[in-house]
Amino acid sequence: MTIGRREFIAGLGSLTLLGSPIFNARAARLKKKNLVIVMLRGGMDGLTAIQPNDRRMEEVRPDILVTGTKKLTSDFNVHPRLNSFLSCWKKGKAAVVHATSIPYTLRSHFDGQNLMESGGHTPYADKTGWLGRGIEASELGSLAVSLPMPLILRGNLNPDNYYPTWMNLPTKDEMRLINSSYTKGSALAETMERVRNRPVAMMQRVDDNDAHVLARVAAQELKREDGPRVAVFDIGGFDTHAAQGGEDGEHGERLADYDKVLKALREGLGQAFDDTLVLTLTEFGRKVEQNGGYGTEHGYGTAILMAGGLLKEAQIYADWPGLKTKHLFEKQDLNATIDARSVYCSAMSYCFDVDFKTMKTNAFFGDDLEDLSGRLFKA
Repeated sequence: MTIGRREFIAGLGSLTLLGSPIFNARAARLKKKNLVIVMLRGGMDGLTAIQPNDRRMEEVRPDILVTGTKKLTSDFNVHPRLNSFLSCWKKGKAAVVHATSIPYTLRSHFDGQNLMESGGHTPYADKTGWLGRGIEASELGSLAVSLPMPLILRGNLNPDNYYPTWMNLPTKDEMRLINSSYTKGSALAETMERVRNRPVAMMQRVDDNDAHVLARVAAQELKREDGPRVAVFDIGGFDTHAAQGGEDGEHGERLADYDKVLKALREGLGQAFDDTLVLTLTEFGRKVEQNGGYGTEHGYGTAILMAGGLLKEAQIYADWPGLKTKHLFEKQDLNATIDARSVYCSAMSYCFDVDFKTMKTNAFFGDDLEDLSGRLFKA
C-alpha cells in the first residue's frame, strides 16, 4: 500500500510519553519539570494563530482575515478558537515566539517534517531526533509509550515502546504468551517484560484517538511524581490550500484541536501545570497572501505557541521583520528571524537541568543557537 501526500499530512492524533524518574536515579533527584511537544503537521499559519495588527493583512487576505480576534498586546491578537491559550495568557502562563521557523525553506511537507523532528540540515540524513538526543544527553532514562517510535524521540539508544491508544490491547495472559515466544534474556524479551509491568493507566484503551482524549491520559501520567516527564502529541491537517477561513474554516478547526489538548492538559495536570512547559512544532508557515482558493500556500516564518507555569511571563517574543514586500522572505513569506531550534534547545536545557552548551552539542550538532532560557522561562 502506498501512502499518499494528503494521508501523510493529515495523519491521526497520537501521544507519546517518555522519561520516567522511576527508571533513573538522576531524574529522581531533580525537581520534576514536564516538557510537552505538540507537533502541528501541515504548516501552521502563525499569521492566523497570532495575527499582527497590520493594515497590510487586510490587503493580502481580504477573504480569510481572522475577525473576532482577542487582544494579546498592542501589536498582536490571538485567534478566537484559542480560548484556553488566551485563558493561560491572562494568568501569565502562555507566550509566543513569532517570526520563527526551523532552517528549512524548500516547502516540501515530507522533507520539512523530517527536519522538524531530526533537527538536522539535510532531509533523511539523520536517523535520530532532537528530543531523543536531548533526553539521552540529560541521562533521564528512556521509557516511551509509542509504536512506532516517532523520529523526534529516536536516540542512539533503544527505549522500549508501546502504543495503547487505538489497537486492541492484549490481555495479561496473552502478554505472557507473547513474552514466552522471545528468547529469554534477549532485548525483545526484556522489552516485553517492561511492557507487562506498565502502570495500569498505560495499559488501558481509550475510546478514540482524538488528541484531546489522549491529553487526559497524558495529564494523568505526567502529574505523577514518579511518572513520565515528556509527552509528544501529533496533530495533522494544517495544510490549508483551500477553505482556510478566518474565524471559522479548516485552520481554525485545527487550532481548536490544539486548544482542546491544552485545556485537557491544564485541567488534568492541576497544580502540576505550574511545572509544565507546552511547546508547538511545525515544519513551516504559510505565504502572507491568500490564494485563489481562499487558502494559503506553503511559506516559511510561523509562530511557536507556548503554555505552562514554567514560562517567565505572558509575552510575544520576536524580532519582528514586518510584512512589507521588501521584508518578506522571497517577497512572499513572513521571514524567520529566530531559529526555532534555539527555543527547543533552551526548553530542553531548562526542563532537563542540563547546561545549554551541552544540550546544543548533543541535540543540535553544536549549531550556532542562542540560549533563550532567561528570556522565556522562570529563573
